[in-house]
Amino acid sequence: MVRSILAALLAMAMLLSAGCDSSGVEFNGKDISGLMPDLKFSLTGENGETVTEARYQGEAVVLFFGYTHCPDYCPTTLTALAQALGKLSPEEREQLRVLFVSVDPERDTPELLAKYTGYFSPRVDGLTGDKEALDALTKRYRTAYSYGEPDANGNYLVNHGLAMYGFDRDGKVRVFMRNDQPVERIAEDLRALIRIQ
Repeated sequence: MVRSILAALLAMAMLLSAGCDSSGVEFNGKDISGLMPDLKFSLTGENGETVTEARYQGEAVVLFFGYTHCPDYCPTTLTALAQALGKLSPEEREQLRVLFVSVDPERDTPELLAKYTGYFSPRVDGLTGDKEALDALTKRYRTAYSYGEPDANGNYLVNHGLAMYGFDRDGKVRVFMRNDQPVERIAEDLRALIRIQ
C-alpha cells in the first residue's frame, strides 16, 4: 500500500515537473522535458548514406513517424509542419529540421523519400532503416507501428503513431505535439524550441 502511494506521488511529481521547464519556455503542446531519452538514432538518409543524430547537432529537431504511401495523416501533418515553418523567419528556419522517419522501408527507398519530402519543405529530411533500427527508435520514443494485410495489388496500410516530438538544439526532448494542433500553435512551439539555450 505504502509502495503504491509512493509510486503514485513520484509519477505525479514527474508530470508536474514536465510542465515547468527550467528554460522558462512554454509550449502549446505537452511539455515532456526529461521524460524521454535524448535524440539518438542510426538510419538511412535520402542519398542512401548512414545518418545519425550528430548531423543535426545545433539544430532543433521535430521527429515524426510515417510512410510515403500514407493516405491521410502523413501528408496532412507534413503540410501543417511546412506551413508552420513558413511562418518562421529565414533565420529561424535555418535553426530547425523536420525528420520524417518512414516505418515502411520495403517501399520507401531513399530516392522515393527524397522526392516525397521535397514536396513539403527543404527543411524536411526523409530517413528510414531496417526493422531492427526502426524497432529500436520507435521503442525509444514509446510509439509503435504495424502493417495491414496487402490487397489484391499488394498495397497495404501501415499503422503508426501520430505524434510529433520536438527536441532542442542539444538533442533534449522538449515537447509532444499532436497532429491536429493548429498551424499557428505549431509555429509557436517551433520558435520555443529554437529559443531554448
